[in-house]
Amino acid sequence: MAKRLEGRVAIVSGAARGMGAAEARQFAAEGASVVLGDVLDEDGVKVASEIGAAAVYTPLDVTREEDWKAAVELAQNRFGHLDTLVNNAGILRLGLLEQTPLEEYELVVRVNQVGCFLGMKTVIPALREAGGGSIVNISSVAGMNGIAGAVSYTASKYAVRGMTKVAALEVGKDGIRVNSVHPGGVDTPMIAREGGSAGDDDSAGLPNPIPRIARPEEVAELVTWLASDASSYCTGSEFVIDGGGTAGMLLPTLED
Repeated sequence: MAKRLEGRVAIVSGAARGMGAAEARQFAAEGASVVLGDVLDEDGVKVASEIGAAAVYTPLDVTREEDWKAAVELAQNRFGHLDTLVNNAGILRLGLLEQTPLEEYELVVRVNQVGCFLGMKTVIPALREAGGGSIVNISSVAGMNGIAGAVSYTASKYAVRGMTKVAALEVGKDGIRVNSVHPGGVDTPMIAREGGSAGDDDSAGLPNPIPRIARPEEVAELVTWLASDASSYCTGSEFVIDGGGTAGMLLPTLED
């Protein structure tokens, strides 16, 4: 059976752990070569080493345009071209709007929103040169509905959703597809930092039709599909992966 990403070359930001590491591993397993970018150098080198010859790590602060340019140059020099970007890097800070310091708000926007903007801006010429490709921007359910206590995160993830649509409109003629992925809770170090965990079974207690948070590999599977030709008619769209959490309100079963 043919691998879904055979011959593809991708940059995955925030790839040292969590969803980014799962995405990089899944891409390589499906035949892609992957540049892993992150600010966690030791973890990033380790993941790339575990993947093997199909992967290389590079330091990537997504708020620095020069880091993005270096990542693109590395991809082209090492693997011959670049046709895929996963804008995965992101941070989460919680706090009520009135209590959120401006510096913290700006930090989240810099990483989540500006980082995504710079990633797309920098890779689009390389994707165009390669004859087309796919950009997958990791947003959040916070980019679909407001989340109280997460004003900076929500603002940045709505922006990712909007920028995705603008990019899709602008580069569709070049054979470049751009979509956003909107996970709910995912069992990653970022969520663990805020006290969350997936648990060992489906009875973790979340009020969702699927009552648990996601595993990183589940999100990676969706991202892989969007990077592949299987999603060839999808662009400018949102893909929610949240166990049904945004479907509506789940009420307790009424008993006689």
